[in-house]
Amino acid sequence: MISRNARAGLAIAAGATALLALTACVPNTSASGNGESTSVAVSSTADACAVSKSTAPSGTVVFTVKNNTDQVTEFYLLADDGLRVVGEVENVSPGVPRTLTVHLAAGKYFTVCKPGMAGEGVGKAEFTVTGSGKAIELTGTRSRLTAAAKNYVAYLRDQVSQLVPATQGFLAAYLAGDTATAMALYPTARAYYERIEPVAESFGDLDPELDNREADVASGDEWTGWHRIEKDLWPPANAGYLPLTPDQRIAYAAKLTTNTQQLSDAVHASDYSVSIDAISNGAIGLLDEVASGKITGEEEIWSHTDLWDFQANLEGAKVAYDVVRDIVAPKNPALVKTLDSRFGSLETQLAGHGSLATGFRFYDQLTTSEIKALADGVNALGEPLSRLTAAVVD
Repeated sequence: MISRNARAGLAIAAGATALLALTACVPNTSASGNGESTSVAVSSTADACAVSKSTAPSGTVVFTVKNNTDQVTEFYLLADDGLRVVGEVENVSPGVPRTLTVHLAAGKYFTVCKPGMAGEGVGKAEFTVTGSGKAIELTGTRSRLTAAAKNYVAYLRDQVSQLVPATQGFLAAYLAGDTATAMALYPTARAYYERIEPVAESFGDLDPELDNREADVASGDEWTGWHRIEKDLWPPANAGYLPLTPDQRIAYAAKLTTNTQQLSDAVHASDYSVSIDAISNGAIGLLDEVASGKITGEEEIWSHTDLWDFQANLEGAKVAYDVVRDIVAPKNPALVKTLDSRFGSLETQLAGHGSLATGFRFYDQLTTSEIKALADGVNALGEPLSRLTAAVVD
């Protein structure tokens, strides 16, 4: 019998392992015009990301990043959702400037530095690109494919680099017996994983070891990962459950730490990349995750934090879609129009129940009609989203 995670992973596994040799930094757009560019200086310190300008005209923008710390750093330019990577510079050594050249259309972006190349980063700030009157034209298909794959890998690495310390913080509270803090950190730490879950599913047994529900565990196999600890934090009301011993807590926490680091190492491997169909199939797989577990309340059966997972899955699917959107738009504008609308509708609908920043309602607090309305929204998006990969590779 194929488990829930295995079924969702089958659709992307082949694409994720058929790697593209994409190493050049190619931007999403290309500016036509006289070649003029805007220069922006960036100073990365241990606790700040000082950007010399907060605005620039549309066209070519060159960020020169200087690392003023004693450890390597990264610089990211993010899209208006604060998640999707438009461009990034990794492995900036102390005292050795690096440049990032991007061609930007008018809109809102964010800049952020990541000293130590881990965690959420520091100094996240809005960067506004205003209309310059120059035409911003999409590059050719090959360049767009290259840019899409590179930027999606950068996004994956960013999420994993935040997952590792978030997991460590959660487990530190859990092992210290600080149950209230561990409960609060559990769904927010998992969000980093839920945004990129199809990637973990492409690495064989890694996803089951990290994220199997109790019902998914085959007879004779050991149950490990997030949900094993979830049950210990939110024990069943019946008298038959035996809490984990201190030694068992340490062992399960160590296993989760090891598996999370394995995921990070795999995504940060120098030869890691993804095929373009794996990106679009990842979006489809993430919405399938919502339909098969989150909308039914089966994913977080003990904590009832399913809507946190729902939000993260939706964000991850939207990022993957946005990465390939410019590739699909010229070929199937009607599909893009439908997806834009239905992503927006579902995002608005879910926001009516909370947010990752402020918290959501617990699943067992939702009414039957509210659950049905969310399911209808998922189904309305799922049908056109299922056609995304065919449009990408057509």
